[in-house]
Amino acid sequence: MTASTPITPEIVAEHGLSPEEYARIQELLNRDPNLVELGIFSAMWSEHCSYKSSRPHLKTLPTEGSRVIQGPGENAGVLDIGDGLAAVFKIESHNHPSFIEPHQGAATGVGGIMRDIFTMGARPIALLDSLRFGDIGHEKTRYLLNGVVKGIADYGNCVGVPTVGGDIYFDACYNGNILVNAFCLGIAKADRIFLGSASGVGNALLYVGSKTGRDGIHGASMASAEFDDATEEKRPTVQVGDPFTEKLLLEACLEIMKKDWVVGVQDMGAAGLSSSSFEMAERAGMGMELDLDAVPRREEGMNAYELMLSESQERMLFVVEKGRESEALDIFRKWDLDVAVIGRVTDDGIFRAKENGVEVVNLPIQTVVTGALKCDRPTRKPAYLAEVGALDLSSRDVPADCGEVLKQLLASPTIASKQFVYEQYDHMVRLNTLVLPGSDAAVLRVPETDKALALSVDCNPRYGYLDPYVGAQIAVAEACRNVVCAGAEPIGVTNCLNFGNPENPEIMWQFQEAVRGLGDLCRFLDIPVVSGNVSLYNETKGEAIYPTPTIAVVGLMADRSLHCTQGFKQEGHVIGLLGSTLEELGGSEYQKLFWNECRGKPPRLDSKTEQSVHRLCLDLIRKRLIQSAHDCSEGGLAVALVESCMTGPKLVGAAIELNGDMRADVLLFGESQSRIVISFSEDALHGIETLAKKAGVPFFVLGLMGGQDFQIKINQKESINENILMLEDIWKNSLSRYGNRVAG
Repeated sequence: MTASTPITPEIVAEHGLSPEEYARIQELLNRDPNLVELGIFSAMWSEHCSYKSSRPHLKTLPTEGSRVIQGPGENAGVLDIGDGLAAVFKIESHNHPSFIEPHQGAATGVGGIMRDIFTMGARPIALLDSLRFGDIGHEKTRYLLNGVVKGIADYGNCVGVPTVGGDIYFDACYNGNILVNAFCLGIAKADRIFLGSASGVGNALLYVGSKTGRDGIHGASMASAEFDDATEEKRPTVQVGDPFTEKLLLEACLEIMKKDWVVGVQDMGAAGLSSSSFEMAERAGMGMELDLDAVPRREEGMNAYELMLSESQERMLFVVEKGRESEALDIFRKWDLDVAVIGRVTDDGIFRAKENGVEVVNLPIQTVVTGALKCDRPTRKPAYLAEVGALDLSSRDVPADCGEVLKQLLASPTIASKQFVYEQYDHMVRLNTLVLPGSDAAVLRVPETDKALALSVDCNPRYGYLDPYVGAQIAVAEACRNVVCAGAEPIGVTNCLNFGNPENPEIMWQFQEAVRGLGDLCRFLDIPVVSGNVSLYNETKGEAIYPTPTIAVVGLMADRSLHCTQGFKQEGHVIGLLGSTLEELGGSEYQKLFWNECRGKPPRLDSKTEQSVHRLCLDLIRKRLIQSAHDCSEGGLAVALVESCMTGPKLVGAAIELNGDMRADVLLFGESQSRIVISFSEDALHGIETLAKKAGVPFFVLGLMGGQDFQIKINQKESINENILMLEDIWKNSLSRYGNRVAG
């Protein structure tokens, strides 16, 4: 197909445009587009690029704060962390490509999120990954798990950016559509932040990075449609990454960004050259002229359509001041990168592109970037909620052997140790990692300061299924709680909102409620949402994933020596609990594992209580009154306690005494929120009690650590008594035994 190919209704449909959208294009242009122009509209008006369904809701999020240097709308968010430095971070999805081709899909997701960070002038220092896979027994789960993990490891390790944490859930709702969400954090000088803007008439447009190929064409459009029986045919739309070129590109970009004549820069991500050029020009209110013959290419016979829409990786578009072209070319060539001057900035708001001297694109930039039909999607509360909302515990038996329940929970792939995954990642490269994977949050030194940053990512999709408003709030609360347990104050949020088909009113209701919940809690906690990503159409043959609003939180600690971890430190120390256990099991791992259902209400979340627990925990850490802090989450109190026994410097047992009149399974395995397990010396008890009372936070002494057994008594009656070595073997090796069977 070429620019002269006639546009038929079939071709319009193949490009994912509705008849109404095509009519809108004809109206805005006052003519028919040619095929290249149609391809550009297809990509730029896709859900993935235009956010046409989600934008009205995203505008309600709190995005401002005293630390915010750059909020949503650029490649990444930027927060001032003092000492003239800024934290630059974002999370994005690469779901559809990773399901089709897990290794390359995940690898290029990592590459893309890193480019979003160093595009802003920041050096990436850490990666997190948030992964969702299907049921552990599904035929494709092992293949997808291993492929995704290897893709993340291969790319991050080669570039030299440590993968320091993340989270992984397994559920049948992801059998046909996995989620791969990648987060990156970088550090930049606060006064040297670069934006994706193309200003200055006559300034040069520089293409730099890998050559353009035919991989990834229509990747943005593919990510804006649900899967069907033809999913495998979409393999050519998955990009192919080269981490070694990425490393060269990173270093070259950071070098050239020291020059005052760099005007703007943008990663060629979704929609490739089209999105980077149109978006940069639109932000500056300018126009552009491109000579497509100058674009470096690695395949013969590529035409304008392919050059504009390819999503080949490791490519950037720079704007440099007129007259500085040769200096810029020399820097990039020194790093052995393909580079070329491919155009100029103009002042008429029109994008023009020539091929073989003939103009093949002539489009008003504002029309392409902002002209998509605004989708005021209808919403409807899902019918299923009326059926799954009730949970009658009176008809359910309390398990006779809670020790056996604990062992099965520890073996659950969602709860089991993720060492099998993170041992494949280099998490120490650059030597900034203070807290390694396996604790509530990763902790990174801020180079040349006494500060540190804590990072966590979280989302329990079952809570979102039962109540998307509360589910999103719990995702925020838990990610913040994890950061607090590390000793850091949460200062910023980035989100990756993964949902099904927005054309379904019930899905759109889920999305609306999740965004509302996210915004409400962030406003209450005074934490700005500074960046994010929306991934819709995550469904196959009409079966949507559970609402999965993945939340990543960055926390700041002024004194990195005060960082804290979740593992118990010393025999004889006292074990305590901040927060209260309520009678609730809805959406719990225990419910799913033993009753094979997801029903009831998710755990209740009181924002004031959550905030009070955060503040108290930070106060205790800063006053050095506690030696460990661990958030209670999946698996409840019993799992949190045994995890603390297994993740300290030395394996240690514990003797716990619980009291109350609630069911044993609720007390042990319920997932009530706003709870943190702490440990401390006996000398600190009075100080903790005093501060907890002042803060209005319930505080309970649970027992002592020591010995080789993990014991829990309820109302003085033994409920669990298991050897800690045996529990550790189950927890530590269940996922690795599963994953490693692929090779056999």
